[in-house]
Amino acid sequence: MAIKISKKIKSYSVATPDDKAATPAPAPVAAAPAPLPTAEIIQMHERVERPETLVGATYKIKSPLFEHALYVTINDIVLNPGTEHELRRPFELFINSKNMEHFQWIVAITRIVSAVFRKGGDVTFLAEEMKAVFDPRGGYFKAGGVYMPSIIAEIGGVIEEHLKSIGMIIDPEISDAQRALIAEKRAAYENRSKKNPDVSAAPAVAGDIAITGDGTSFPPSATMCSKCNTKALVLMDGCQTCLNCGYSKCG
Repeated sequence: MAIKISKKIKSYSVATPDDKAATPAPAPVAAAPAPLPTAEIIQMHERVERPETLVGATYKIKSPLFEHALYVTINDIVLNPGTEHELRRPFELFINSKNMEHFQWIVAITRIVSAVFRKGGDVTFLAEEMKAVFDPRGGYFKAGGVYMPSIIAEIGGVIEEHLKSIGMIIDPEISDAQRALIAEKRAAYENRSKKNPDVSAAPAVAGDIAITGDGTSFPPSATMCSKCNTKALVLMDGCQTCLNCGYSKCG
């Protein structure tokens, strides 16, 4: 390598091999530590292959529109198992029933919903879209007094319930103040019914039956609440009040 000399040479000496041996070698530079291997976080997408075994749950739907019950099975895939990024995501849906009358649309729903599940991303919109389907022949009340506008809507409710169980949908909890208000309304209605039994004995509609919710019972004469879709709306102090969610038309 050529070196440019910019100053006058005043003296010089010839280096011998012995002089080079006596020159201390430069200290070795410490090598940079190798980066630690990082595991790739797997998200749900359509290229994820189906494992041999899936975990899931089966839900029973008993509708007055069908002679036989429907059994809805939703299987989940576990991504990144054993790590802090472990996720459980829906992978496929099956619907089974003895009733073969609606076999075509049942197969169509299972294939379309399963395909959307495998695409990944936010699949919670499926529940809302299916719950908004209305049957032109009319809906029905399922156990608990919740109104279902169609059998498709109840399947959507099953999907929503399953997504809540695996953490994809966060169900907002009722505040303590709301719980206290509902308990107060129920106690007031029960006390009024004990003092005057004729108050709660409103004319019953044909086929009207007592409705039982989650550990609670609602009067047979209660009507459907537009807020929670539960047959728990009663007349209290001249105002329609829901004994399930506390909603009142008078505020």
